[in-house]
Amino acid sequence: MEMTENKTVLRWVEEMAALTKPDEIVWIDGSEEQAKALYAEAEKTGEMLPLNEGKLPGCTLHRSAVNDVARVEDRTFICTRKQEDAGPTNHWMDPRECYEKLGRLFDGAMRGRTMYVIPYCMAKEDSPFAKVGIELTDSIYVVLSMRIMTRVGAAALKTLGDSSDFVKGLHSKKDLDETERYICHFPEDNTIWSINSGYGGNVLLGKKCFALRLASYQGKKEGWMAEHMLILGIENPQHETKYICAAFPSACGKTNLAMLVPPEKFAARGYKVWCVGDDIAWLRVGEDGRLWAVNPENGFFGVAPGTNEKSNPNALATTRKDTIFTNVAQDLDDNTVWWEGLTKTPPAHALNWKGEPWDPESGEKAAHPNSRFTAPAGNCPCLSPEFDNPQGVPISAILFGGRRARTAPLVFEARDWKHGVFLGSAMASETTAAAAGQVGTLRRDPMAMLPFCGYHMGEYFEHWLRMGEKLGDKAPKIFHVNWFRTDEQGRFLWPGFGENMRVLLWILARCEGRVHARETAIGYLPYVKDVDIEGLEVNGGELTHMMLDGLLSVDRTLWREDAEDLTRFYETLGDRLPPELWEELRTLKENVAPKVRRVTRGKP
Repeated sequence: MEMTENKTVLRWVEEMAALTKPDEIVWIDGSEEQAKALYAEAEKTGEMLPLNEGKLPGCTLHRSAVNDVARVEDRTFICTRKQEDAGPTNHWMDPRECYEKLGRLFDGAMRGRTMYVIPYCMAKEDSPFAKVGIELTDSIYVVLSMRIMTRVGAAALKTLGDSSDFVKGLHSKKDLDETERYICHFPEDNTIWSINSGYGGNVLLGKKCFALRLASYQGKKEGWMAEHMLILGIENPQHETKYICAAFPSACGKTNLAMLVPPEKFAARGYKVWCVGDDIAWLRVGEDGRLWAVNPENGFFGVAPGTNEKSNPNALATTRKDTIFTNVAQDLDDNTVWWEGLTKTPPAHALNWKGEPWDPESGEKAAHPNSRFTAPAGNCPCLSPEFDNPQGVPISAILFGGRRARTAPLVFEARDWKHGVFLGSAMASETTAAAAGQVGTLRRDPMAMLPFCGYHMGEYFEHWLRMGEKLGDKAPKIFHVNWFRTDEQGRFLWPGFGENMRVLLWILARCEGRVHARETAIGYLPYVKDVDIEGLEVNGGELTHMMLDGLLSVDRTLWREDAEDLTRFYETLGDRLPPELWEELRTLKENVAPKVRRVTRGKP
C-alpha cells in the first residue's frame, strides 16, 4: 500500500518497478510490527540468523557473498555530464552510457522478488539539515540495516511533502556477479544506482553514497559541507561542553576517538566525553555565524575486528542489543559472535565468516578483516544528549590526522583557516613495511574524502576556502594530529586511545585562548609544559617531558620530501586547484628549506 500522494515519488517508483519487474512492492513504514515480520522472513530464508536472545537480545548474524565483502572503489562511479566535473580522483562514466548499461542489468532484476520502498531521512526530520531519500531494494538485509542507520518510515515522507527534492536510490542484489557490480552516482540527477552487491557500504545508499558523495555536491551548490568526520563533545568539570570535528583516513582510530573514554584522572575531576557521530558530519553556518554540525545518521556501521573492552568499550556496549553483525564468526557453544581481537581466547567450536567450521589452529581468520556491526546510536553509553538536537552542535575545532611514523608531530595548529584547508588537503597515511622501522607507501587522502567526494577535488578545496570566508573570525581553529609517531624499532611513542584526551584538552585550551603556542615552520606547536602528561606511560615506562619534546619535533628534511610529494599530487588536480593552496605550499617549502650558514672569515 502506498504511503504518499507525492506524484514525483509515485511516478518514479512505478517506473523503477516497470524496469525491475518485482512480484510485489512493499512500502516500509518504520513500525516495529513490520520490522518483526521482516526479521522472521529473513530468518526463514536464511538471510539472517538470530543469535542468543539472552546474551545478545534482538541481534542477528548476516553473511554476505564471499566475493562481496567491502566497498569496491574501482566499480564506483561519479556520472557527471562533463568528465572534468568528476575530477581526476574519481572514476567517471557518461550518465547516458551508465543509465543504458545499468538499465540492461536492472531489466527484470527483481523478478520473483519483492521490491521494498524505504523512505528515509538523513538528520532529524525537523532539522534544517534534514534531507530525504528513498531507496528501492530487493534485500531485507538492506531494509533492516537502513532502519538502524537512518530515520525510516512515514515521517520521512511527511518531511518531503509534495517536493521533488529527494535522492532516488535503486538497488538490486541481482545475482551478485562481481564482474557486473556497479555503484553509480548521478549528482546532477540526485540519483544512485547500485547493482550486484549485497555488502553494506555498497548498498546502504543513505551512507557513503548519499551522505557523502551526493551530499558533498549538494553542499557545494547550497552553501554547506558534507564531511567524512566524527563529532565529539568534551564536557569540563563546570558542565560546559565544547565540540570537535575530526577527519581521519581508515585505520587511524576514528571510531575509538569518537567514543573516547576519559582516563581515570580526568573522569575523577568530572570530565566527560560525548559521541555525536563516528563517521559523517554535515556542517552549516548557523544564525549566530558559527559553524554547526549534525550527524545525519542514526546508527553506527563499525568495523568489528579489534573492537574490545580495552580498545573501545563504548562501541562494544553499543553492539549488545538490536545489532546486525556481518561476516563475523559464530560461536556455536552459545550462539554468540566472535572476531579477532574481541577476546584473547577464541571459541572452541565456531563457524567462520563464510559459515564453515573453523579451527583456531588453522591460521585462517575466523572473522573477515572488514566484518561489521550495524548498531543503533541509541545503544551507545556515551551518546551525546545533543544527538537529536535539530540545530546540531557548535564546532570549536576541526582536526585532521593521518598515520605518519616520522613526519607529523603529535599535534600542531594551523596559522589560520586557509592554512588549515592546506593541512587538510595534504592529509596522508603511511603503510608500515614488514621490517621494523621501515615505512611503506604514502597514500594521500585529503580531508579523508578521496573516495567520497562527489565532484572535482580542486573545487572541493575551493568550497572549503569560501566557507572560511563566510565564517570570518568565527571559524573554528584547525589542527593536525598524529597518534602514530614511532621510534627506530617501530614502537609507538604515544599511548593513544583514551590518552588522546590530553591532546584534545590542549586543543580546546588553544580555542579558548588559555595557553600560548610557539610558531614553527609548519604551524603552531604546544609548549611541552602545556600538555598534561602526568602519570602517562608508554612502552612500559614513564613518558617524560623530553620524550614529549621529541614527539613535537619537526624534521625539516622529512617535510621537504613531503612537500615534493604533495606537489606531485597537486599537479594531478590541474587548473581547478585553488591558487591559495599553491601559495601555502610555496610558504611551506620556503619555511623548511635548508638554512644557509654564512661564515665570516677574520684576518689571520
